[in-house]
Amino acid sequence: MANTKIGFTAPKISALECEPGKSQTIYWDSRTPNFGVRVTPTGNKAFIFETSFNDKTLRITIGDVNIWAIDKAQTEARRLKVLTDQGIDPREQKADLKAKTMARKLKGIQGLEVWKDYIADRKDQWGERHLFDHNDMVKAGGGEFTRGLRPGQPKTRQPGILVSLLSLPINEITRDKVAQWLKKEVAKRPTRARLALSLLKAFITWASDQPKYKALVDVNACDRLTRELPSKQAKDDCLQKEQLSLWFDGVKQINNPVISYYLQILLLTGARRNELSTLKWADVDTQWHTALIRDKVEGNRKIPLTPYVELLLNNLKRVNKYVFASPTAKSKHITEPRIAHKQAMEAMGLPPLTLQGLRRSFGTLAEWTECPAGISAQIMGHKPSALVEKHYRKRPIDLLRQWHSKIEKFILDEAGIPQPKEGAKRLRVVNTK
Repeated sequence: MANTKIGFTAPKISALECEPGKSQTIYWDSRTPNFGVRVTPTGNKAFIFETSFNDKTLRITIGDVNIWAIDKAQTEARRLKVLTDQGIDPREQKADLKAKTMARKLKGIQGLEVWKDYIADRKDQWGERHLFDHNDMVKAGGGEFTRGLRPGQPKTRQPGILVSLLSLPINEITRDKVAQWLKKEVAKRPTRARLALSLLKAFITWASDQPKYKALVDVNACDRLTRELPSKQAKDDCLQKEQLSLWFDGVKQINNPVISYYLQILLLTGARRNELSTLKWADVDTQWHTALIRDKVEGNRKIPLTPYVELLLNNLKRVNKYVFASPTAKSKHITEPRIAHKQAMEAMGLPPLTLQGLRRSFGTLAEWTECPAGISAQIMGHKPSALVEKHYRKRPIDLLRQWHSKIEKFILDEAGIPQPKEGAKRLRVVNTK
C-alpha cells in the first residue's frame, strides 16, 4: 500500500495511516517526484523529500502536514531536487544560511566578547599557566604598581597586548589589521608579540569552527605573519663550574630566604621555574624523601629529595599550601624571583643568567659526574627522545636518587659547600591548619 503513488489532496492525506507493526509508513505523491508523506503509529504526519545523493539515501523533513499547504510543500520538494541534481547538499546550504543569519545578528560583536567565549569553552583543557597567559593578553590595565617598579617602566599597568586588536568588531579583525598591530608590538615587546600571535591564531581557528562565529571571522587573519617576527635566538646561558662558588655566595645574600632557597633548589633539581614555584607541601613526601613535580610533559614526575635540597626545605616555614609561599602575591606563591637573582649576579660580577639558564646549568653540570643522559633528563622532566627511553626505561626512585645526590655533591663541592649526610635532617611535619 505504501509503495502506491497517490495524488495528494487534503482528504486523502487525512485518511492515511501507519501500517500495523511498522515504526513509520511513507506514501508517495503521484504528481511530484521524490515527495511524500511520512506517517507514524501515533498519527503524526509530515511532508518529506527523499532522493539518492552521493550514492546514499538523503531524506529531509519538509514540515508538518497541518502547517504546510500541499502546493507549498510540493514546490519545496522540487527546489530540493534541483539542488541535489546540481550536486548541492541542501543540509549544508541550510546550515550556511543559518550561519549567515546569525552573523548578521552578531555583526559588530567585539572580539573581546568572543575571546571570553573561547576561554570558557577551552579552559578545562588548559593548564594554569596557559589560562593565565590568555587572561593576561586581554587585561584591562590601569592601577599603579605598588612595588617592583623597574627604571623606565610606566607607573601604571598597561592593557594586555591583544586589547587594542580585540576591541575591534570580530568581523573587522583582518590580516591587514593584524599585520599593523604586530608591526607595532614587535618594536616594543617582541617576545610577548610572538606568544600573542600564537594565541590569536589558535583563537581565530577556534572561532572559524563555531557555527555562531564562522561567518564573521577572517580565517586567514594570521596567515604567514610569523615571518614578521624577529628570529628567535636560542639562549645558551649556563653556569660554569668555576662560577658556582660566586653564584651561591650571591644567592645566599638575598634577603628573602624563600627566593634564596628557591633559586638554589632550581639549580639543584633542574626543574622549570613554574614547576618549582607552584610546588605544594602536599607534593613533598616527608617519609620517602621525594617530591612530586607537576610538569608540562607527562603531567607529573617524582624526583628524589637530595640531602642539601632537603635541608633547605627543612628551614622553610609553612605559610600556606605552597612551599615557596608569598602571602602578598595574588597566587600565594612567588612569581617574580628574577629581579633578586639579577641583582645577586650583578653584585658578584657574574654575567647575566636567566632562570632557564639554571635549568640548563643542571643538565650541563650533570655531565661532569658521567651521569647517564637519560637519568638527568628524567629528573629534569625532558620528553623521552628515543623509543627505548619512552617504552623500556622505568627507573626506580632509588636509582635516580643515587645519581641525583652525586650531581648535587659535585655542584656543592665546586661551590665549597659541604653536602649534608643522607637523611641527617628530616623534614618536620607541621600542621598548617
